[in-house]
Amino acid sequence: MARILVAEDDPSVRELVTRVIQTMGHQVQAVTDGAFALEALQMDDFDLLLTDIVMPRLDGIALALKLAKSRPDLPILMMTGYAHERQRAHDLEVLVHRVLTKPFTVDQFRTALRDALTGSETEPTRAAGWA
Repeated sequence: MARILVAEDDPSVRELVTRVIQTMGHQVQAVTDGAFALEALQMDDFDLLLTDIVMPRLDGIALALKLAKSRPDLPILMMTGYAHERQRAHDLEVLVHRVLTKPFTVDQFRTALRDALTGSETEPTRAAGWA
């Protein structure tokens, strides 16, 4: 069982991914932005960070850059609904395991989460919402 931190400002997406993570047997803590995620990471250990890119106060890209120094071993899985933001994350491919393009299916999310936790790579399918 992994401990996963979710940073997502959209309540419906946050609730969906939290439920899916729990049904997969993992523990999850959800926060509403990157600043709260940094606080949570200072207070507790997590096995994976799932973060939206566009959020108030501290976005997912800035969060990943901050974590690159303090937690370089922490796998990061990103989500975005914006094509231009996906490209920004692409430039960080050393830090980020994968970027999921919203909307994504539950099966796509489960696969990406499993891959990020195990460090494996399945062939991404752009037409199915992968970046």
